[in-house]
Amino acid sequence: MDYTTQMDAARKGIVTKEMETVAKKEQMDVRRLMELMAQGQIIIPANKRHTCLEPNGIGSMLKTKINVNLGTSRDCVDLNKELEKVKDAVDMGAEAIMDLSSFGDTRKFRRKLTAECPAIIGTVPIYDAVVYYHKALKEITTEEWLDIVRMHAEDGVDFMTIHCGINKNTARRFKENKRLTNIVSRGGSIIFAWMEMTGKENPYYEHFDEILDICQEYDITLSLGDACRPGCIEDASDISQLEELITLAELTKRAWEKNVQVMIEGPGHMPLNQIEANMQIQKTLCKGAPFYVLGPLVTDVAPGYDHITAAIGGAIAAASGASFLCYVTPAEHLRLPDVDDVKEGIIASKIAAHAADIAKGVKGAADWDHAMSEARKKLDWETMFSLAIDPDKARRYRASAKPEKEDTCSMCGNFCAVKNMNRILDGEIVSIFDE
Repeated sequence: MDYTTQMDAARKGIVTKEMETVAKKEQMDVRRLMELMAQGQIIIPANKRHTCLEPNGIGSMLKTKINVNLGTSRDCVDLNKELEKVKDAVDMGAEAIMDLSSFGDTRKFRRKLTAECPAIIGTVPIYDAVVYYHKALKEITTEEWLDIVRMHAEDGVDFMTIHCGINKNTARRFKENKRLTNIVSRGGSIIFAWMEMTGKENPYYEHFDEILDICQEYDITLSLGDACRPGCIEDASDISQLEELITLAELTKRAWEKNVQVMIEGPGHMPLNQIEANMQIQKTLCKGAPFYVLGPLVTDVAPGYDHITAAIGGAIAAASGASFLCYVTPAEHLRLPDVDDVKEGIIASKIAAHAADIAKGVKGAADWDHAMSEARKKLDWETMFSLAIDPDKARRYRASAKPEKEDTCSMCGNFCAVKNMNRILDGEIVSIFDE
């Protein structure tokens, strides 16, 4: 192999099989793809050990991609149930699966994912360190935090969220500028607590070059975690969030110098009127590195419906430059999502992503909608079902209230505007009540 990472290959003018696959999917010339990869504006997460991977590109000029979070917890440790969620997510078109397991045999589950799952696989090593070492948080050493990163790389994960932006300086600014909801990132809260208890610098920040060496060896994409993402709309765009983003921008530059692919994680909870500005700030500071956002959730008052609040924010974020949407389920803030929650979260995120792709003019995005409109014009129900983002639900809704005549639905019946316009334009007589 004449290259170390996908970014290195792009910079050397080497077309990898992953690049060929992505270029075909995106209807993009492979040379243009390589140019943007060389600049860090498109990434292809692809660990050299994840041999069953179906590669996808992530970048604001490509189709917006979806990530699905899942994994075990102390209260829900059924691996088979999590694997069922994985299968459903892949079947529904999610491009990435992020294993956030925090209990049980996490390595077994992670290795099964990278051995069998074609989706991009991501993890958060800091969670696993707490599970793996079985000791008090403050007793975990700097070396052990780094060793767990190497373990995940060896296991074949394609990207890792590393909370390296919350260093001693960021933590000091956080404490000086009080927040309503403090730090809501699990990884961020863990490393902040460890720093407070030990008095040491964040090992992921202090030893960032060692992490880059691991990433370069296995071709891991770094997902620079936003430990200070806002957990409520009142905390959005505050000093802590922006201070950390500046640090992440500096670390992005260092990663690119070693040919390591990077994406930046973003908010969080954020009011509608701040989303576009946040996307522009990120693109400016991080020189167009792909932006990976959780939502953003545009209001704090909708537990049980946060897949909707996130889809609203996600559509605006992606239309404004975000590349990668982390799904949010109806169970957000309430419990570990079940299979049905996962499905609803994926559908909501896919709607947001597709709406953004239309707004951005992504090549081929509106073709799907054109085909659906053609089918509706013809009252071709089977084609409509096949084109629907959730075919099963569309078919089930129609079947639940069958119309008197098959060419209409129970909403309009003989008043159907589409049916009547088709007939009148074909020179037929329309007599609604006599039919």
